[in-house]
Amino acid sequence: MTTPIDTSGPAAGEQPDAASTPAPAKQIEGRSPGRIAWSRLKRDKVALAGGAVVVLLVLAAVFAPVLSALFGHPYDEPHPDQMNPDLGLPKGAFGGISGDFLLGLDPTFGRDVFSRILYGAQISLLVALGAAVLSVCIGVVMGVMAGYFGGWVDSVISRIMEVLLAFPQLLFSMALISVMPNSAFGLSDKWLRVAILAVVIGFFGWPYIGRIVRGQAMSLREREFVDAARSLGAGRAHILFRELLPNLVAPILVYATLIIPTNILNEAALSFLGAGVRPPTPSWGQMLSDAVGIYQADPTYMVIPGLAIFITVLAFNLFGDGLRDALDPKGN
Repeated sequence: MTTPIDTSGPAAGEQPDAASTPAPAKQIEGRSPGRIAWSRLKRDKVALAGGAVVVLLVLAAVFAPVLSALFGHPYDEPHPDQMNPDLGLPKGAFGGISGDFLLGLDPTFGRDVFSRILYGAQISLLVALGAAVLSVCIGVVMGVMAGYFGGWVDSVISRIMEVLLAFPQLLFSMALISVMPNSAFGLSDKWLRVAILAVVIGFFGWPYIGRIVRGQAMSLREREFVDAARSLGAGRAHILFRELLPNLVAPILVYATLIIPTNILNEAALSFLGAGVRPPTPSWGQMLSDAVGIYQADPTYMVIPGLAIFITVLAFNLFGDGLRDALDPKGN
């Protein structure tokens, strides 16, 4: 009986068909949490647009002297020749906007609004960032301690938070600013008021992040990695700052991004009420306060600082929302 010959395979000396050769297995590449968050954030175009606006605002505030010299005039330099002496308003329509004055002039004094917006951004961002740093530092420490230790420590810190949340921050700030001297601690009047505003807003703002961190710490203290560190003889300081704190970076970053626009609004409110920096140092809230008496005759001077506050707060909120979604471990 003759055995059949299999002719389905390649003949001797011939190369096998590439299509029939199995493809090599694709190597799986691991990604860190940071890369995963960045890939999510890149897909959120709205958040990226908000982040781009935030970067532009920060650059405009940092380079305010350069931009003012190139495209404007000194923020405290009056231009009486551009003013209508009978009405006390800038000549021309829309607050005197022209090629020499890109955003017009302020009423009564005739100062360049473009330069005052740039220097006002410096004040708002300095106060907001300084207050955010102070709030995060105090809130994280107090929140971690309250959440990890519990018991009477948690009770004391929680009561302090409740008292501060109920305290009238605006009234206290106005009273404190009104009795401050023109200079102290080696700071001039301008920087002293900026520092006081940042300290007051930051001190009364830490309970918000403190409550968030407290809740997260209470959940993390029951996790297996904390029990493992405790069983290996790790001390409380090691568990607090080496085990719990790294796992709280995401909510801390998100809250820090979202609290900055709130601080900007608080600074603008205090400046509007006269508890901010003193003229001629510009502030967005102060510019809105100056526009109250003339907005019916020419609303331009009120619209411009109002838009500056609106765009800044919106950009920070959009970027903060996108960052929250990107750092969410349950996200896609």
